Amino acid sequence: MFRKWDYDERAPLMSVRKKIARRGNTASEAVAAYIPREIRLDAAHPAAEWQLATPLVFLCDWQGKNPDPRRETQVRALWSPRMLFLRFECCYRELCVFAQSEANGRRDRLWNRDVAEAFLQPEPARDRYYKEFEVSPNGMWIDLDIFPGGLADLKSGLRRSVVINYQEHKWTVEVGIPMKAITPDFDPNKIWRANFFRVEGRKEPRAYMAWRPTNTPKPNFHVPSAFGTMRFAAAC
Repeated sequence: MFRKWDYDERAPLMSVRKKIARRGNTASEAVAAYIPREIRLDAAHPAAEWQLATPLVFLCDWQGKNPDPRRETQVRALWSPRMLFLRFECCYRELCVFAQSEANGRRDRLWNRDVAEAFLQPEPARDRYYKEFEVSPNGMWIDLDIFPGGLADLKSGLRRSVVINYQEHKWTVEVGIPMKAITPDFDPNKIWRANFFRVEGRKEPRAYMAWRPTNTPKPNFHVPSAFGTMRFAAAC
């Protein structure tokens, strides 16, 4: 009932769902659970360590309105000294993806199709500087370094594993991002800013969903002042 894609840029759970209020949770802080070593990415057969992370849940649009349980998203985060791991479980109504990408899976302007996105800002004092990561239901990806007046390819070395369960209308992606690609001097005692998003739909008006609402008149995820925070749980 599902199709699986596993990718590694360096070499080309279904978990029990908690009952959560239909508008998603209102937390403004994401907590990455500590793991002492790296895990194997396998979206169809998640590592047990994912159960250490409390899921964030969102199902409203970028203005915090129009909740849609059929597009609910759960996000979990784990960290090790070398890596940040994210897992998105994405309910969907209909899939729309690009058919072609670069040989390594990178696809420019990936946000014009269905995607899950993470915006990470390790230095909140640098308001307009942050990293953007996107993965599609069929495993295409893009990573960007965002700065005032522009953007550049980040070339982070991210890894990912994606699976689609057509029977449950849910796709899941696990992403591993080297810490050094996000910040050159990772300090788990520092608080980052972060936001998580989904885009879905073949044509406008598409669904633009956000963990922390950006509250712009038109869909716009690039609002760092609206980001929540990300904290790194202490190492055991």
